[in-house]
Amino acid sequence: MSQDEAEPLAPLPEPVHRAAEQFRECLVEVARLAGAAPPDGSTEQHLRIGIREALDGRSQLSEELFDALLRAAVYDPDPSFNRQFVEPAVAAFGRRRVQEALLDYLATGTDPERAGAARAWYWAEPNLDYRGKDLVATPESQAEYDAHADLRARWNAAALREFVSNEDLDVRRCILPGLPLHPSGHPDGARDLIAEAVHIARAHPDSYLRQRVEIQVRW
Repeated sequence: MSQDEAEPLAPLPEPVHRAAEQFRECLVEVARLAGAAPPDGSTEQHLRIGIREALDGRSQLSEELFDALLRAAVYDPDPSFNRQFVEPAVAAFGRRRVQEALLDYLATGTDPERAGAARAWYWAEPNLDYRGKDLVATPESQAEYDAHADLRARWNAAALREFVSNEDLDVRRCILPGLPLHPSGHPDGARDLIAEAVHIARAHPDSYLRQRVEIQVRW
């Protein structure tokens, strides 16, 4: 298959083990602490909208909101909508603190929390801002990216170990998209673990893991 005919990336499947009740509790708590407490019976959509409006433009948040936002981000089953909790936390409390918290969830959380931390990590990472014809990153975005290299290395190492050792399907599905499968993305000595991760994904009965790994090993 040529690069022009490359197979498109499949979307991340819905979690096998949904924690709908826990996520609703997270939404209600964030709404309460943000000053957007909704009436009883509000739908998930109403809660999300109220939280977004309450947090919009606020650079200072109460200390209580940090844990509530991170918990909501981790329990949010949607890998796109969870950014509404990650980004306000980064803006108010700093990227490093948010990433440290997600690393802790990956290391010590339940399997649903580990999977959720992997979904949320995408939005906690600094982005490189490319401009101009040469597609060179702006100095500001490069500086922020470099400033968090230590946390990126810790995450990659921890995520690789977790993918190999943890047989939970949601954990593996959520970790794989952000997992570098080239030795340059890991400390020295990780080649055997990378090879094992690739073998696990290729031989797995889950079609998402099998398709995703074949795409990633070509990157």
